[in-house]
Amino acid sequence: MIDFATLFAWFVIAVLFGVIVVAIVALGSLPGRIARRKNHPHASAIEAASWLGLLLGGIGWVVAFVWALIPFGTSTTEDPSLRQQVADLQSEVQSLKSQLAQSN
Repeated sequence: MIDFATLFAWFVIAVLFGVIVVAIVALGSLPGRIARRKNHPHASAIEAASWLGLLLGGIGWVVAFVWALIPFGTSTTEDPSLRQQVADLQSEVQSLKSQLAQSN
């Protein structure tokens, strides 16, 4: 006969198993989600590396996590030519707005 303590123990084991599975899935997908949110060009590779790294002991997951956090490309604040192009486009938009206002 199965008593209450045995049923409760099996329930606790099942809940712990579920929590562990959810934690593994959350950790395995974390670098991929970070990379996709940052529009990283290698987001798919980062996601694959994180899952493989997690399955093979965890070191590869750390590498994928760092890879997802490393900035890539240049931003407009670092590249003066891009800042100049943005400024030129803004001035052109302003001139077009003024021409449109004068024609109305």
